[in-house]
Amino acid sequence: MQTVKIKNKYVSKYRGGYPHLFKEAIIDPTALEQEGTVIDLIEQGGKFLARGYYGRQNKGYGWVLTQNKSETIDQLFFSNKIATAVTKRDTFFSDDQTNAFRLFNGEGDGIGGLTIDYYAGFLLITWYSQGIYQFKSYVLEALEQSLTYQGIYQKKRFDTGGKYIDDDDFVKGKRAEWPLLIKENGINYAVHLNEGPMTGIFLDQREVRKAIKGHVAKDKTVLNTFSYTGAFSVSAALGGAIKTTSVDLANRSLAKTIEQFTVNHLDHNKHEIKVMDVFRYFNYAKKHQLNFDLVILDPPSFARSKKHTFSVAKDYVKLLEEAIAITSDGGMIIASTNYSGIQLKKFKQFIEQAFTNLNEKYQIKETFRLPFDFQTDKQFPEGNYLKVIFIEKVRG
Repeated sequence: MQTVKIKNKYVSKYRGGYPHLFKEAIIDPTALEQEGTVIDLIEQGGKFLARGYYGRQNKGYGWVLTQNKSETIDQLFFSNKIATAVTKRDTFFSDDQTNAFRLFNGEGDGIGGLTIDYYAGFLLITWYSQGIYQFKSYVLEALEQSLTYQGIYQKKRFDTGGKYIDDDDFVKGKRAEWPLLIKENGINYAVHLNEGPMTGIFLDQREVRKAIKGHVAKDKTVLNTFSYTGAFSVSAALGGAIKTTSVDLANRSLAKTIEQFTVNHLDHNKHEIKVMDVFRYFNYAKKHQLNFDLVILDPPSFARSKKHTFSVAKDYVKLLEEAIAITSDGGMIIASTNYSGIQLKKFKQFIEQAFTNLNEKYQIKETFRLPFDFQTDKQFPEGNYLKVIFIEKVRG
């Protein structure tokens, strides 16, 4: 057991249950050497604050696991946390319309740096540091005790800057056949658990896709920007959209989007799939006087192309302005970001600024945050990262 002294000005933060161990709070961060070491956070006078582990994750140095000095970080600890998380998601296991969801969500379920997703009987574990990876045997045993599964895959996201470590991601059990078909609110999605850092679907957008299909897309022309594998486009098409246009710079987006349409028995030829820079497409749309009834904006927090560098913090207002310009009067923009560095209030200010700059009026119709299975810790607001706002462009 190693002790880590916390600076006086941060003591109350950890007393209050803050789960993230960050460099600025530690008196001597250089003393931390072996990731996966169980550590006790103590005041400068030696009084116990909390117990956790050392694991380098982006700007963090580890996570608090308990404020109980008598609690041991062992197999029982991990088994109890994972069993509790599985019980919370009990209703998902009996849902015949949805069989993919977040089973364990990091600090929201009591173990920061670890997520586990359920994909139609297969589990995907994501390790966000070398530190949490040292507890792999505990996690696997806890899963054995808590639920029945077909196979387990993993993603190691603890290379430099939290990047994915390319590997055969299969761990144990049965290997899946690709694409693995999952169901979400009655829609089929093709996923690949053993093909790079991402799977083909962002599970945290489940309720947004449900709304698009259920009451937003009918009889609309839809532009889906930063479309990835076209999941929003498919939900719009199944919701009665007249036509969808999917735009993404990545070459893979074409084949992946066709795949998503195909597994839902939709003719992708009735829709457009553009492999190009989103800002270049905005220029194309304005040049050809294209307008859309629904524009979906879900950019990565940071992206770089040959001509553009995009960051949510600096460029989202400009992105919104481009979208507003090609949205029909009375149409809707779905503005989304998963960037944890901007809170909901600031995101709404971006929307206000963009519409004001163009002398346009708007009305916020719906707001979405993380769904229930993405449990969060109220002491760690950064963990409630998703912000999605449905905005109506009011007729002039």
